[in-house]
Amino acid sequence: MADEKEVALSARERQCLRWVEEGKSSWAIGVILKVSENTVNFHIKNAMRKLETSSRTQCVVKARREGLI
Repeated sequence: MADEKEVALSARERQCLRWVEEGKSSWAIGVILKVSENTVNFHIKNAMRKLETSSRTQCVVKARREGLI
């Protein structure tokens, strides 16, 4: 990529992606973090947008590669 820009994930986005990496569903992550499933999806979608990915798995892989999680 020609224009590498610094991506900053929030603490909650990183937390959600770590649980996705463990294979947890949005519902299960919500239970673990004591937030709604919609809130989990919100954080994951924000992370996906920031990392320019189109799936949860792709997002986790890219975040891991870039040292964000």
